[in-house]
Amino acid sequence: MHSSAVFLIEFGCLILGLGLLGRFAGRFRFSPIPLYLLAGLAFGEGGLLPLGASEDFVAVGAEIGVILLLLMLGLEYTATDLVSHLRTHYPAGLLDAVLNALPGAVLALMLGWGPVAAVVLAGVTWVSSSGVIAKILGDLGRLGNRETPAVLSILVLEDLSMAVYLPIVTALLAGVGLAAGGVTLAIAVGVLTVVLVLAVRFGRHVSRFVSSDDPEKLLLVVLGVTLVVAGLAQQLQVSAAVGAFLVGIALSGEVAEGATSLLAPLRDLFAAVFFVFFGLHTDPASIPPVLLPALALAAVTTATKIATGYWAARRAGIGPKGRWRAGGTLVARGEFSIVIAGLAVTSGIEPSLGPLATAYVLILVLLGPLTARWTEPLATRLSRRSHRRTAPIPSGAHEALDDQDTVGRT
Repeated sequence: MHSSAVFLIEFGCLILGLGLLGRFAGRFRFSPIPLYLLAGLAFGEGGLLPLGASEDFVAVGAEIGVILLLLMLGLEYTATDLVSHLRTHYPAGLLDAVLNALPGAVLALMLGWGPVAAVVLAGVTWVSSSGVIAKILGDLGRLGNRETPAVLSILVLEDLSMAVYLPIVTALLAGVGLAAGGVTLAIAVGVLTVVLVLAVRFGRHVSRFVSSDDPEKLLLVVLGVTLVVAGLAQQLQVSAAVGAFLVGIALSGEVAEGATSLLAPLRDLFAAVFFVFFGLHTDPASIPPVLLPALALAAVTTATKIATGYWAARRAGIGPKGRWRAGGTLVARGEFSIVIAGLAVTSGIEPSLGPLATAYVLILVLLGPLTARWTEPLATRLSRRSHRRTAPIPSGAHEALDDQDTVGRT
């Protein structure tokens, strides 16, 4: 009875604290993710107030949080959209993978962490935060900008790539052999292909089967199907997160819209618990030794993300100012980076990887809104100074360029 009371008090205080942190972040219009991570550091081992009775429940809640994050991500896309983005924007996706995964892999090898840790850290530095970036675009009023489709295309391709990357990481962390790893990857790619084909051709029938006019029944069916598929994916070493993502892709139309509105509060609750759980497994004292590498990695991958967005927007025919805005918007890292690092932390491959990932995400989730807002004005100012030094500029030229870059904005 006593332990039950302690659990309720601990978990209640944790949820209350997360709610207050979320309100604080909302008031100042920035992502609450860094605050949730800091809360986890405060409640974990070596923190100010370590949790005891409720830690096991928090672990289960964190796993559900990852599943809901990926389910909601899948609900945002239709299979047709994914196939279209894959065909049209794959060069930008390939450049994004090379420029942003390589720095993480190189750093891990330089630190002597081995090839498995290199693959994990490559994923941490590769993937931008869809959730944080969507909020940034909304807050800055850029959803109708000409460069926004290029930004969203990069995010879509990254999310789709995770359906292949996560099974690879899961197999590597599990220590399976080359043959078993190849089988796991083949299963993941096969399942992804089958789901996309079924969703394109029979998506209406799948959604009709799940559909219900009663919100309660719709919530129970969608959540139940998601957890079952996630569990089966986990059994196949494909990753529960990938299973949840595929369920989201398979649902479309009114069912997807209804499920999104019903699941959003649950997603926010358990996602917050997930970020806290990751912080719980990171000793605050372990962050200072890796802070310098995290800052260096953040600096390099900030530049590579800006270059990625600039090139993708240029390829889409966007003007110079829009290219810089696209690049600055892509800098933020968040939920996927923590999901990937969390897999490594639970497997125990490298003790310093979790603290490094925590510091890295904290830096870029705070820096992301700043680069989104200021990369374009700073680049424009530097460009004007450079032009003034090299050649005289006719009167009105800058105004004409500004007009060109903002055509089509709504």
